[in-house]
Amino acid sequence: MSAAAPTALYRDLADKTVFVSGGASGIGADLVCAFAAQKAATYFVDLDAAAGEALARRLCDETGARVVFARVDVTDTDALVAAIDRAAAETGRLDALMNNAANDRRQPAATIGPADWDAAMAVNLKHQFFAAQAAFRHMAPRRAGSIVNFGSTSYMIGVPDLTAYATAKSAVRGLTRQLAREFGRDFVRVNAIVPGAILTQKQLDLWISPEREAEILALQCLPRRLVGQDVAELALFLASDVSSACTSQDFRVDGGIV
Repeated sequence: MSAAAPTALYRDLADKTVFVSGGASGIGADLVCAFAAQKAATYFVDLDAAAGEALARRLCDETGARVVFARVDVTDTDALVAAIDRAAAETGRLDALMNNAANDRRQPAATIGPADWDAAMAVNLKHQFFAAQAAFRHMAPRRAGSIVNFGSTSYMIGVPDLTAYATAKSAVRGLTRQLAREFGRDFVRVNAIVPGAILTQKQLDLWISPEREAEILALQCLPRRLVGQDVAELALFLASDVSSACTSQDFRVDGGIV
């Protein structure tokens, strides 16, 4: 990851405050790097305190941007809302929310129990709604803001052993469209980024073998590896005023696999 990774410069982001959930690693860390490189005040949360603190220190030094990390479990709604409120209070505004946190734990459908199901909904869906609700409270008075939920193509292509995760991610589409309708009268936009096979280090370590990667590339229209920066570039566009006419949309970053 590089703090200078984004290829586009959005000058309006330098004055904005952005909140990213699940920002210590994977796609989330690429989001944090991208917004810090734009000089946005970037607040992020994660369970991995060591990785989060190290990333915040490095980006503060490299970019000169305000980058603030807090260890928060996104399934703790009160703690998540408090972190969002803190970002708004310390900077006087909240302009963009990136509902990135997720856990794509694999489990055969036949073995999923009620506790497993509830845990999957909490980490992949529930927090997105309550974070959006909290962000809207700060955005509505200013009549501006961008909320970006994160879905997945997994439910469209039927990835094995991902029933609970895929169900939660499919619901993100309905959540996004409903919130866009309700929040739009206050000029708060709500969109979803729908990543495909983004080959983060976690995916490579746990799920994607070289053979599986070759299969994925053969299915994509674009036969190249997709990385977190591909998602981050779109997130910058959606957070910027240049996308002010875009709301209630799903934006896929999947190389054309769907």
